Amino acid sequence: MIDLDPYERKIVRELQSDASLTTAELAERIGLSASPCWRRVDRLEREGVIRKRVALIDRRKVGLNAHVFAQVKLNAHGRANLDEFSAAIRGFPEVLDAYVLMGTMDFMLRIVAEDIDAYERFFFDKLSKLPGVQEINSIVALSEIKSTTELPI
Repeated sequence: MIDLDPYERKIVRELQSDASLTTAELAERIGLSASPCWRRVDRLEREGVIRKRVALIDRRKVGLNAHVFAQVKLNAHGRANLDEFSAAIRGFPEVLDAYVLMGTMDFMLRIVAEDIDAYERFFFDKLSKLPGVQEINSIVALSEIKSTTELPI
């Protein structure tokens, strides 16, 4: 864990809200001059607090209307190959997030697809064919109540 001073906390909050801010704009918002602000941002990037800056895309406006959560259980042999399964999942652009779980299921995946038919193709042609997969429970999200990438810092 990296100890953030009050200015660094402000920097992180502002950049989570709008990563396109220039150093001058960011400095003005947090009450610093540009040079010390830039040094703090640079340190946060070097130390991995700021991993990368991205544009957040509205999935529906680019035709990805199906939002599915899939719980995956591996068989005993499959659990021995968690790394292989994980590598395969990383290679699927449809999978936005993947988590290893404790409990009855081994993984939770967040998946997007053009529509339910496209998800069905992904399910049968890719996901269910991975070695060691014993069970997949798919949960279709009907609507999105809250979605954020901003951490409560």
